[in-house]
Amino acid sequence: MEFTKMHGIGNDYVYIDARNQSANWSEVAKTVSDRHFGIGGDGLILIHDSDKADLRMQMFNSDGSEGEMCGNGIRCFVKLAVEKNMLHSKPESVSVETPAGILNVVPQYNGDSVSGCTVNMGLPILIPSQVPVSLDSEWNNCDMILDYPFNDFGQNLKMAFVSMGNPHAICFIEEPVDEFPLSEIGPKIETHPIFPNRVNFEIVNIISPNEMKMRVWERGSGITLACGTGACAVAVAANLKGLANKDSIIQLPGGPLNITLGSSGNVYMTGTAEQAFTGEFNFKS
Repeated sequence: MEFTKMHGIGNDYVYIDARNQSANWSEVAKTVSDRHFGIGGDGLILIHDSDKADLRMQMFNSDGSEGEMCGNGIRCFVKLAVEKNMLHSKPESVSVETPAGILNVVPQYNGDSVSGCTVNMGLPILIPSQVPVSLDSEWNNCDMILDYPFNDFGQNLKMAFVSMGNPHAICFIEEPVDEFPLSEIGPKIETHPIFPNRVNFEIVNIISPNEMKMRVWERGSGITLACGTGACAVAVAANLKGLANKDSIIQLPGGPLNITLGSSGNVYMTGTAEQAFTGEFNFKS
């Protein structure tokens, strides 16, 4: 199989044009994601034809589980599709079908290449049962939850719950995020019983009303350098809590993302998209 290795601020995926191929993609994802015995990456992203949009994106985490959406991944998806001439020449906008809905992506051009993209990530989901998070009826009847007291694993945290097509639990903390034991606490929160579909877990420092710093434990992948949907969820929660403006820069270990909360409620994410290398590999099922 031919592949392209790409990353959005360090959130790296192996990309395959699957329009004329079939395979056990969950097993392929586990194989290629291995950083010692495979290509290495946070997961696998496939390009498919779509009868609803320009193309369809399918993504798998490094553990082989299928995800609904990847914000950094969709920018690289569009870069690859444009530069490999899968669409008409230099489109102003690209529609991408995902399990989280059809998203519109505006490429940013540097000559004939795509240097980054702005993605309309759609409306955030705040109703607990739709995130989903399963809590006592006292909490499940809320329209949104921004300060859920979470006291397990020796932690006293206040969680906000937001879905950007995939579920996020967000904690704003005073402790520097670099000192938080994310590798220990992250997997325990990901699989906690209150999250029926598991969860992505973000810890955040507020630097100013226009800037935040975050780290993330991604569902199915562990600690990653960036999470686009997570950055969007953080911006939404911070704004609703009165901690941040509608335009903010989210600083992640891999680099910054610009998040804008539009007047219609839609969330817009802008960031880079880069190709690392291409190659071929043999997959034995």
